[in-house]
Amino acid sequence: MSGMTEVSSLTGRLLVATPALADPNFDRAVVLLLDHDEEGSLGVVLNRPTPVDVGDILEGWADLAGEPGVVFQGGPVSLDSALGVAVIPGGNGSVAAPLGWRRVHGAIGLVDLEAPPELLASALGSLRIFAGYAGWGPGQLEDELVEGAWYVVESEPGDVSSPAPERLWREVLRRQRNELAMVATYPDDPSLN
Repeated sequence: MSGMTEVSSLTGRLLVATPALADPNFDRAVVLLLDHDEEGSLGVVLNRPTPVDVGDILEGWADLAGEPGVVFQGGPVSLDSALGVAVIPGGNGSVAAPLGWRRVHGAIGLVDLEAPPELLASALGSLRIFAGYAGWGPGQLEDELVEGAWYVVESEPGDVSSPAPERLWREVLRRQRNELAMVATYPDDPSLN
């Protein structure tokens, strides 16, 4: 091992911003981790819809994108690049992954937006397009976890395609079976307490 501490991968989990997290980029953010290892982490914020229609930037994919059919701001890095995250029903490994889709965790995977949309159309359960992503260097996310900036919880396939992303932060916390469910009731303005 040569002194490397083993990073247990959080790929496929959700990072839910705690009320203590001060970075406005991530205020009440729910981040799906697409990659997490000793080289760093990459994820997309699931609850930041933009006013931009998917059809305005990726015409061929617009019909496959779930409601609301807008581009989401996946994070502050590479805002000019698009990422597609899709859920393939029954895609837990029993069926061969369709061309143009790479499994991240369970039924959730990344879509090759260069591929012809019709390759994936019949297999897709839901698709969301993100502009930009959230990235952390080696050990950076671990430091933030130690500081209490994020709750780490299991993702559900429906989180990717939540039709009401503005409610996702509370919904994800509310379904936890521990004290996190109480955090869901935290007021938007703590000074109201």
